[in-house]
Amino acid sequence: MFYQDDPKKCTAAKLVKFGFVKSIKKITSASLVLDPFSEHTLLPKDRNLVNTVVGIDCSWNLTEKTFSKKFNGLKRKLPPLLAGNPVNYAKLNKLTTAEALSATLFILGLKKEALELLDKFKWGHTFYELNQNLLEEYSKITSELQIDEILKDYGFS
Repeated sequence: MFYQDDPKKCTAAKLVKFGFVKSIKKITSASLVLDPFSEHTLLPKDRNLVNTVVGIDCSWNLTEKTFSKKFNGLKRKLPPLLAGNPVNYAKLNKLTTAEALSATLFILGLKKEALELLDKFKWGHTFYELNQNLLEEYSKITSELQIDEILKDYGFS
């Protein structure tokens, strides 16, 4: 965690507090790192390549600076999703760390865990409701090329 936002609104801190995630100092090569600037999008088959998911908790205002640093691991961006959090409600790809981690778990086939994580937030159900169909579709794809078709079906392109 880079502690760049209001600590009262920090979803990563809340997840650490409730024992859902751990704060780490070092990222290993066996980690999947959520990186909004990655050239590659998360696919369900990525689950077989890693044993840990890492969400870099930082301010959206400082993402370029933060992600210009070198991080080990397999870097993946999430496919397009709508934020359900009150700060960036319905904005495309402006997710909190909790939303990003939940979406990742969902796409990787860990749906129960993804929903349990969202239950810790009053607005967690909103994120799921906004993206339920997209998450279901994304959790079945085998290629990044399929994302454009899904987005077209939902009127995003």
